This record gives sequence, structure tokens and C-alpha cells, in this order.
Amino acid sequence: MSDPTELLTIGQLARRTGLSVRTIRFWSDSGVVAPTSRSAGGYRLYDAGAVARLDLVRTLRELGLDLDTVRRVLARQVTVRDVAEAHVRALDAEIRTLQVRRAVVRRVARHGGTTEEMRLMHELARMSARERRRVIEDFVHATFDGVDPDAPGAHIAQAMRTLPAELPADRTPEQVDAWVELAELVNDEAFRARARAMAVAGARVDREPGEPGEPGEPEGSRAAAAVDPERVAEHARGAVRDGVDPGSPEGRRVLARIVDPGLTAAERARLADTLATFTDRRVERYWQLLGVLNGWPPVPSQVPAFEWLIAALRASATP
Repeated sequence: MSDPTELLTIGQLARRTGLSVRTIRFWSDSGVVAPTSRSAGGYRLYDAGAVARLDLVRTLRELGLDLDTVRRVLARQVTVRDVAEAHVRALDAEIRTLQVRRAVVRRVARHGGTTEEMRLMHELARMSARERRRVIEDFVHATFDGVDPDAPGAHIAQAMRTLPAELPADRTPEQVDAWVELAELVNDEAFRARARAMAVAGARVDREPGEPGEPGEPEGSRAAAAVDPERVAEHARGAVRDGVDPGSPEGRRVLARIVDPGLTAAERARLADTLATFTDRRVERYWQLLGVLNGWPPVPSQVPAFEWLIAALRASATP
């Protein structure tokens, strides 16, 4: 056991702690671990308690604390617990920043892009909760501007705003990636135009069954309401999985299980056009990304099945 009255030179202290003489001298000059006294020749001498203090300083420094904070801990102006709690908060903030950077760099690595696009994505990813919500609000407003709020399809606007007020503190890498992709998506002019076209068309054709249509409304729009999504999921998805050609005899048999076989060729063509208006992979991706951010259970993609149905309708409408 060390003699508590024993005094150590800086070299001996370095050997006891495994720290370099240079580091101990720097910390000593900074007032973190001051020498107990000096020798007749002016050399620094430290008591045995300096070993424990230096071990604590090393630990706190490895955790990222600055020397001023370390000095306050050693002077008992703050407790180690207080410092640890503050440091946890700082580390959490740093982790969130690193997650954002990783998401941006990973997206650029996957899809390419210019330096300017990378800068823009990084700015979008770093937005506050209020700024993120404003981005979504602006997108939804532009999409549904002028659409009758009482139209049956207008309720979609509210659903499109269901962005969480804040990503959870223990957000997953997938949630960070989802926000980066969503922010990029809603700022894409082509996507905004496509969503707008769907909203306008939805306000025009999304009515209760049997309700009279507007003058000039495509006849196929009312027929589209008769398409059962469950039948599409059951039969068209299976056709996609099995690689059934939409224009083949087998494709026609599958089609007959989904829509009324008595539809004329013109009705099939109009129905295909109407379904195509509301079938878009990027719009579906918007909902998928919202699901990731809100922690909703994943839902299988419906678009490939509807794309197959559209192709089968058009093939069967061709003489």
C-alpha cells in the first residue's frame, strides 16, 4: 500500500498512471492537478492522492469534457453526476447530428448527386421540428390549393400532414433516412406536380357510388370505384409474383377475377386511364416514408399490382 505521505516526482507519477510526463505537466500547469510541493531543486512533487485524481481526469477527458469542467468537478463545484447528465445530453445531440450526416452521405453514395444537392439535403435533414412541419404543410397546401375541402377526397390532405412533431429521442437510422428522403421528395417539382394532378382528379371523381358525375367527367372514373382493392391484392399481386403476362390468355383469366368481364373495350380503356391517374410509385413512397417516421406497421406495396391491372385492362381493350 502506498504511503500517503510519500511524495512522487513527475516521472514517478507518470510511471504509476501510464500518462506521459508532458500530459501531467500540461494538466498541472492548467491547475487541474497541482503539485503538492516542490523539491529543493524546484522540481514538482505530488502526493499519492494525485494518482487517483489523474485517473479521474483521464476518464473525464476521454469522455470529452473540457479542462474547465474537469477543474470544477475536482473542486467539487459540480458533481460527477451533474457533469455526466449534461454530457449525456451533449452526446445525444452529437449522435443525432452524426445520424443526419450519415443519412445524407449514404443517400448521395447510393444515388449520386452534386455538391449543391448534398448541401441542400443536409440543410433539409438538420431542420427543426417546426421547420420540418412547415415543409410538409407547404407541400400539402400546394397540392390541394383550390380543391373543395368538402370533396370526399380532400380528407387525404389531413392524412398527408401526419408528420410526428419530433422524431423520437431514440430515433432509428431508418427514421433519419426516411426524413432525408421525404424532404428531398416533397421538394421535387415533378413529384409535386404529380401529387397535385392526383388531388385535383380525386376531388372530381371520388364520389359516393351512384352519385351523378360532373359534365365531362370520364365514364371510367365511376367504374374505377367498383374495383375491389382486395381482389387486386389477391389476384393481381399473385400475377406479378408469378410473372404472368398481362396480355396473355392467363392474364385475361386473372383480369376476369378482378373486374366485370362484361365491360366493353372502351370501358376497359377508360378504367385503365383512371386507375393510372391514381397509381404512382413515388406517391406511394410518400406514405411509406410517413409510416416509417410515425412508427406505423409496414404495409405491402400496392402499386405493382395496380400497374399489372392497368396493363391487363389496356391489353384486353386492344383489338
